[in-house]
Amino acid sequence: MASSFSIQRADGYEQLMGRWSKVLAPKFIAFAGLSDREKILDVGCGTGSLTFELAQHARLHEIVAIDFAEIFIDEVKRLNSDSRIKASQADACNLPFENSGFDRALALLVLHFIPEAGKAIAEMRRVVRPGGVVAAAVWDHYGGMPGMRMVVDAVALLSEHGRQLRTRYCFQPMTQPGELKHAFVEQGLLQVTETELLVRMEYKNFDDFWVPIAAGEGPLGHYIASLQPSERDRTAAAVRDAYEAGQTDGPRSYVSIAWACRGIAP
Repeated sequence: MASSFSIQRADGYEQLMGRWSKVLAPKFIAFAGLSDREKILDVGCGTGSLTFELAQHARLHEIVAIDFAEIFIDEVKRLNSDSRIKASQADACNLPFENSGFDRALALLVLHFIPEAGKAIAEMRRVVRPGGVVAAAVWDHYGGMPGMRMVVDAVALLSEHGRQLRTRYCFQPMTQPGELKHAFVEQGLLQVTETELLVRMEYKNFDDFWVPIAAGEGPLGHYIASLQPSERDRTAAAVRDAYEAGQTDGPRSYVSIAWACRGIAP
């Protein structure tokens, strides 16, 4: 099933979200756990942030990376030089793998972009052996992403469509406290635990922050791309004003929080 995340270019995605995935991946792996000789499935691999971080663990047996977007799979294949990594296009809600074939199935920053996230979790559970681990992390859109809230709050001041975008973004399914944990329990996973993972990102200037969004990347970028040129310019000016906050353009630092959940396959 297609993701609701708008993708234009692999390098644009990398500037918008891949940079966040890279800093979040080590913390997510520490939470999800790893053991020697395991076979790991990375569901919704994107440009490979989690996949390549997993590959730093030399004792893993195999890392299988899947994504619905072929543009991402092509990028992972282009970057890959590790024979343990196998990347292919696949649907998270209909995984092309046998039952119980993996030791762990991990999904980093993807389930909140899958309309039927429960089905994807059920598939992750199906392909993991009994006693294996299913783990996922999703962004806390409403209260844990001040940089993106800055954008949607600025947009909401400009039009009714902007207000509607803010509501959709802030209350996107799977991003509220306890939603991911509830979905894990609902799909029959055992010993389900939930935590918060906090990461920080440094931006060089407004363009570093804004360019991928202006180019149509991600859910906010998709909205910006739908606007008339004059509305896009007005929106960019409003977001720039919020970014600069009365100071000159330059470096800014933002934190983001992800909800992370882990459960055991029965």
